[in-house]
Amino acid sequence: MTSLVLALKQEPDQRLDLSPLVPHLLAGKSEAEIAAIELQTTKHKVTVGDAFTLKPGDASSIRFEGGSARLDNIGLDLKSGEIVVEGACGLYVGRAMSAGTILVTGDCGPFAGSAMSGGKLEIKGDAGDLLAAPQDGEMEGMTGGLLVVRGSAGARAGDRLRRGTIVIEGAAGDHAGSRMIAGTLIVLGTAGALPGTLMRRGTILLGSHTPLAPTFVTCGRNGFGSFSALFARLLRPTSEAAAAAFSRPLERFAGDMAALGKGEILLPA
Repeated sequence: MTSLVLALKQEPDQRLDLSPLVPHLLAGKSEAEIAAIELQTTKHKVTVGDAFTLKPGDASSIRFEGGSARLDNIGLDLKSGEIVVEGACGLYVGRAMSAGTILVTGDCGPFAGSAMSGGKLEIKGDAGDLLAAPQDGEMEGMTGGLLVVRGSAGARAGDRLRRGTIVIEGAAGDHAGSRMIAGTLIVLGTAGALPGTLMRRGTILLGSHTPLAPTFVTCGRNGFGSFSALFARLLRPTSEAAAAAFSRPLERFAGDMAALGKGEILLPA
């Protein structure tokens, strides 16, 4: 299958909203029709043809050649197919995606995977603040799927996580897993201050020792037995390091007792 390629002509002088460029919206459109699509901007009118050089291909597989921190909303509401970004991207990559795959080879801005409910989003570089977090007024963040960051993430990664799994192979900023409702957040590098702030349920696994708030209560060393082995096996194709973290002895802390208190943070024993 030959991908539909959109090669960035030059660094944009304004932010570009690429939300129309997803497989289910481009299916059946000709090259001319795609080139004529208007992209929402902050200044003046820009079409796809103005910003990108198109190379025809199957719209179920889209590849952006050349990245920029000004390219926003890539993969918004993705329902099927695949998107590859060769470089960096801006805000909201993978927001509200429910299926399919997105691969970003560079860094991305805040709110990556926000409102994600399915599929797989992989970021090979670093992610900004509020990874998988809700926008203002939304009660839930990510509700399903798999989100993998090979680098580090900013503050409040996994805020209001409801379901699904987030793997951060690098470090995370302050308040990782804040207000978690359920789901699993794995941070293999160092974590910033107060992970799990006001979490109600769910699991946070930290790869290094991190001071916790006094509202987390130690439950001692736990052998998670068959569950740990099963989860490690499920993680292995995605992250060998995450699978290994579940395979070693862990100490369990219950909390946040300032909220419902049915969550847990796992630290190396």
